[in-house]
Amino acid sequence: MLFPYKYVPHTMDRMQRFINFIFYQVWCRAYKAGAFRLELFDGNPDLKEVMKTFYYSDNDNAYFFYGHIERIYGMFATLPRADIKQFKRWYQGNNNVEKVCDNDPALHLARYADLPPQHEVLSKQLASFFTKLYDNVDIAAFKKKIGKIDDHYKAFMRENTVGKCPFCGLSDMLGANHTPREAYDHYLPKKLYPFNSINFRNLVPACHHCNSSYKTTKDPAFNPKDPTRATHRRKVFYPYANSTYNIELTIDFSKPDVDHLTTNDIQLAFGPPILKEEIETWKDVYSIEERYKAKCCSGDAKDWLEQIRILQDEHGIAPGASLNTLQRQTAVAPFANSNFLKKAFLEGCQRVGLI
Repeated sequence: MLFPYKYVPHTMDRMQRFINFIFYQVWCRAYKAGAFRLELFDGNPDLKEVMKTFYYSDNDNAYFFYGHIERIYGMFATLPRADIKQFKRWYQGNNNVEKVCDNDPALHLARYADLPPQHEVLSKQLASFFTKLYDNVDIAAFKKKIGKIDDHYKAFMRENTVGKCPFCGLSDMLGANHTPREAYDHYLPKKLYPFNSINFRNLVPACHHCNSSYKTTKDPAFNPKDPTRATHRRKVFYPYANSTYNIELTIDFSKPDVDHLTTNDIQLAFGPPILKEEIETWKDVYSIEERYKAKCCSGDAKDWLEQIRILQDEHGIAPGASLNTLQRQTAVAPFANSNFLKKAFLEGCQRVGLI
C-alpha cells in the first residue's frame, strides 16, 4: 500500500455498534436469557426500534436481518460457556483489524474454515448473515439510524484527497465531486471471515482494478498455500495506519531498448527494508510487479522518455535538469500523474544511458 487512508468517523459506524450489541448482549447471553423477544434489545433503543420495524414487516430485508438474529440466538443458547468465551475472542480478534494486519501473535483470528466441525451449522448461519449484511444496510429502517453509505463516501473523500488508489497508485479514484463512487473492499474478505463485514476499519475504498480484477477474495492475512498446502500468517499494511511511510521503488532494465521492452527486461526493487514483509504481501495481493512492469512497457512510459527528449531538442533543457525537476515534483506530489513510477522509470533509463 503506497499510503494509508485517514479514518473518517461517521454515523455509519453505528451499524458496527448495533452488531456489537447483538453479539455481546443478545447472542452471548442467550444461554440465560430465555426465549428470543424484542425486550432483549432494551439496552439499545435505536436497534430495538429497527428490530420492531422488522418484526412487523414482510419485507425480504426485514426477514433476512430479524430471522438470522433469531436463528443464531437459538444456536448460541445451546453452546457451552467455554465455547461462548472462544467466540468472544474470535469476534474481538476479527474486528481488531489493525492487530490482524500487524500479525499480533496474541490475537485470536478465525476464518469460517477455522471454526470447529461441531459448529458447522452455526458457521453456515453466521456466513449467511455476515456475507450479506453489507448489502442490506442501505434500507430505510437502517438509513434513519445510521445514514447513507453514499454520504459516508463523500465525507471520506473530502478528507482523503490524494485522488489515486492507495493500493496501486495508478488509477484515479472517484471523489467527492463525482456522482458515482468506488466500491468498498472488504480488506479481510467477508467470504472468509465472520463478524467484521460492516466494520468500517475493514471497509476500504479501492479502484475497480485493485478490488475486482486483482485482490478479489485473496486473504491478505495469510500466505497462499505452499506445496504442502499449509498457510501461514503474514504482516500486511493497515489501511488506516496513523503513521506515514514512503515506499521506495527502483526500476532497472536489462537492455537499453525501451521501444522493444518486455516485462522480462525489467527488474523492480522495493523498500524500505523495515517494511519488507508488508511490501511482499502488498505485491502478492495486488499483483504490483505485474502491473508496474506492464506500465513500463506501455505507451505512457515511452511518452515519459519522449518528453525528456523534446525538452532537450526543442527547449535546450538538459535531461539531467528535467529529471531533477521531476524528482522535486515527486517529493511534493508523488502520486499525481504517477510521478513515483515515472521518476523510477526515468532514473532507470538514465542508468542505462537512454537520457
